[in-house]
Amino acid sequence: MSENQKPNRRQQILECLAHMLETSPGQRITTAKLAAQVGFSEAALYRHFPSKARMFEGLIEYIEEALFSRINMILADQKETMVRCHHITHVILMFAERNPGMCRILAGDALVGENERLRARVHQLFEKLETQYKQILRERKLREGKGFPIAEGALANTLLSYCEGKIGAYVRSGFSKKPSESFTEQWQFITAAC
Repeated sequence: MSENQKPNRRQQILECLAHMLETSPGQRITTAKLAAQVGFSEAALYRHFPSKARMFEGLIEYIEEALFSRINMILADQKETMVRCHHITHVILMFAERNPGMCRILAGDALVGENERLRARVHQLFEKLETQYKQILRERKLREGKGFPIAEGALANTLLSYCEGKIGAYVRSGFSKKPSESFTEQWQFITAAC
């Protein structure tokens, strides 16, 4: 029975950490503050996670799983290159918008002073997203018989940079400047030459 409770406690800790990241912008989250918020002792936190870094890694794993499960559904449902890229970009922006605390991790804001391994994990997540864009863009020639006016890698980097910029602006604005704001017009501009 305790095995069934463990994931729930772990989930509760991660949800609380994400909530604290959202409601305490610019503040460092300590294990003492987190324990008080969850209603556990610090020792109880460490029974579920060996370190605060592992708690952050748990959130990064959640972000990765949430994004790539949706991306895989898009790839299964959509075959046209720019429709795929549009949907993936929209998914990234909407995930960010619905999870402000997670944006602090993606923007690196919440990781200042934390284990360098966490920043590397976020970097790796963005690298995977860029690789996914590149792969989709490269397949266009095979699927649709046409290329792009710029290299696929440069376009993939532009799409990822757009997402990163929107996430960063959301964090800097205290979560008032929504990532999806002006997306339709901006997407038309980005893809006008494609």
